Amino acid sequence: MRVLIVGGGVLGTMHALRALERGHDVVQLEREAEARGASVRNFGLIWVSGRQLGPDLEVAMRARHDWERIAADVPALGFRSNGSLTVLRTPAELAVAEDFVARPDAAERATKLLDAAEARALNPALRGEMLAALWCEMDAAVESRTAQPALRAHLAATGRYTWLSGREVRDIGEGWVRDDTAERHEADLVIVCTGAALGGLVKELRPNLPVRRVRLQMMQTGSLDEPLLTSVADADSMRYYPGYRGPSLDELNASQPQPEVAADNGMQLLMVQRVHGGLTIGDTHEYDEPFAFDVREDPYEHLKQRAEELLGRPLPRIIRRWAGVYAQTEDKSQVVHREQVLPGVWLVTGPGGRGMTGSPAIATDTWREVDA
Repeated sequence: MRVLIVGGGVLGTMHALRALERGHDVVQLEREAEARGASVRNFGLIWVSGRQLGPDLEVAMRARHDWERIAADVPALGFRSNGSLTVLRTPAELAVAEDFVARPDAAERATKLLDAAEARALNPALRGEMLAALWCEMDAAVESRTAQPALRAHLAATGRYTWLSGREVRDIGEGWVRDDTAERHEADLVIVCTGAALGGLVKELRPNLPVRRVRLQMMQTGSLDEPLLTSVADADSMRYYPGYRGPSLDELNASQPQPEVAADNGMQLLMVQRVHGGLTIGDTHEYDEPFAFDVREDPYEHLKQRAEELLGRPLPRIIRRWAGVYAQTEDKSQVVHREQVLPGVWLVTGPGGRGMTGSPAIATDTWREVDA
């Protein structure tokens, strides 16, 4: 079978990988020279922490194991099974974590509560004040800025993979696509993974698509002069991720509301160290379009202050700031929007902030539906 993938981000590339594993020939088209959307504007986190029990957690767990297997063949992904610590600084935050680890699925996530000394033994760089920390051993990380080229080099080694960049698809029909050079590409199957680019062709294929876009702001520091041995989150991540919901979280929100800047910008702190030593730090969440064309400084100041509180030291100099946009399905019972929009043409979009985490499992599930 000849398979054509539209979109060069991590979701499209994982669909290409799964196609090659099934013995198919693959052509992947990307409108930019390289993917420039959410696939590179993220933490590179493979995040099991806080996933909601059900399909969300099930996909994240499968994908976590998939990433480790893929990385065995593609060392350049920079995969590391570093786990995460969610730092707890107040009794109300601790109560949410205590309820979380008491749930039946805590063992599946390899999650447990550590006291401050145990947390610092795992990650000595955390010198700020804390009562305890929530440890999730299953969390991991890859290098998001270089993952796609590394994966493509692996795919190209099969001899059955063709990468065509700078090609914007303008028209699609049953068994073919036409790009902006007027070249027509024949295929037995077309999979469209265009991320947050939901207008134009996607809108023609699927009007009134039940997917929204979300904007975020993030930043990166220069090299930290010591290792940050785990990924790090603050307790605001428990407000964001649905797996923590319950009476103790309601009490946290009532008794310890977020600072105004954090609440207004849908913020949590996540922090991960890159292989070159710098820290990727974020993030914000904006849901109402039209999005601003610029970035706001007050969220960055809040993230910087919070990160320094957890580390107990000044951050290295901020060397990059950026905004990104990802697509998120509006159906909360689904991990992604997947739909056959024409015979032999599938649209897969809207994984939200779980795209980097879940892409290997999402692609597997697409092929299950195609083969059904």
